[in-house]
Amino acid sequence: MTNMMDHNAKIASMTFASVYPHYVNKVERKGRSKDELHQVIYWLTGFNENKLHQLIQDNVSFADFFQQATINDNAFLITGMICGYRIEEIENPLTQKVRFLDKLVDELAKGRKLEKILRK
Repeated sequence: MTNMMDHNAKIASMTFASVYPHYVNKVERKGRSKDELHQVIYWLTGFNENKLHQLIQDNVSFADFFQQATINDNAFLITGMICGYRIEEIENPLTQKVRFLDKLVDELAKGRKLEKILRK
């Protein structure tokens, strides 16, 4: 239990700006574009380009990042395993949202069609 609480606290305090370059590198190494990554982020969070850049520049934590987001109504359709966790079974709402994003980035990097990633 304490292990999971520590894990959730660590995720909450991590900054989005520190993880964002890893997302970019991951998708670009697999032949996808930064624009496609942004589409995925915008779909999940409701942010636009200006808002995303401002959050990166402000070095906000994941807690603040997702507090400002309007999570897509279809985010519940994001299921499966990521980082050893079944997304739909994650109890901490913030950790689940971060794992939603991780899963979408993975799907993009694996070559999945954007329409499927965006649950259309």
